[in-house]
Amino acid sequence: MDWGMKNRMSRIFKPETGRTVMLAVDHGYFLGPISKLENPKKTIEPLIPFTDALMLTRGILRNCVNHEFQIPIVLRVSGGNSIVGKELSNEEIITSVREAVRLNVCAVAFSIYVGAEFEHQTLVCLSKLIDECEDCGIPVLAVTAVGKELEKRDARYLSLACRIAAELGARFIKTYYCEDFEKVVESSPVPLVIAGGPKMDSEVDVLKIAFEAMSKGAKGVDFGRNIWQSSHPVAMINAIRSIVHEGANVEKAVEIFNKTKEGNI
Repeated sequence: MDWGMKNRMSRIFKPETGRTVMLAVDHGYFLGPISKLENPKKTIEPLIPFTDALMLTRGILRNCVNHEFQIPIVLRVSGGNSIVGKELSNEEIITSVREAVRLNVCAVAFSIYVGAEFEHQTLVCLSKLIDECEDCGIPVLAVTAVGKELEKRDARYLSLACRIAAELGARFIKTYYCEDFEKVVESSPVPLVIAGGPKMDSEVDVLKIAFEAMSKGAKGVDFGRNIWQSSHPVAMINAIRSIVHEGANVEKAVEIFNKTKEGNI
């Protein structure tokens, strides 16, 4: 790994802990203006001071993030689908590596759909993207998307998807937490960060997932809706940071959430 690649990875994964709290705000590329993301700038800005890296599209980066903010960017470069389309897995590369360099990003993100109709297409696109990004020293984050087939979120399936992504050359992988998650970690030679998925019923549920994932070997989280759709997003991201970077347990994280919510810290 050359200097540029190492430097970009160290901006996403904090050297002090080797972990990261990423904030995913790329949902609009296939979901449109969902709740609490109707005005991305309003949602993003209060959370930037507590975020290690932003995951978003070039359109939201250009129009909704102040260029003076010193925040690492993980650029979503896959798309071409929508929630109302016939097949969610029908994604390709929609943003060039040249554009990623121009935007000074720290990594690019591409979804793969293992087992779906367009599996082959997404895997080949990921490989081509990695080839180009390696020449520029830009890490590629592979996202093990499952689309609407939620039943696939088990250790066997996620181990398969993560291992394929690692074999193709992804520098880190975004996946889901599941039962026996340690088996997924063991199957991947590159770091895993955890997706939050749809909004959970309670803040405690979110913190439990974060804690369990970190205790079983995850290197961070890349949560979106479970942070910015929370009734107290700043309190939530602070509580998650305490788990990821400070090793807090769920009870301590809940305490931090409540104190931050009440304005005591």
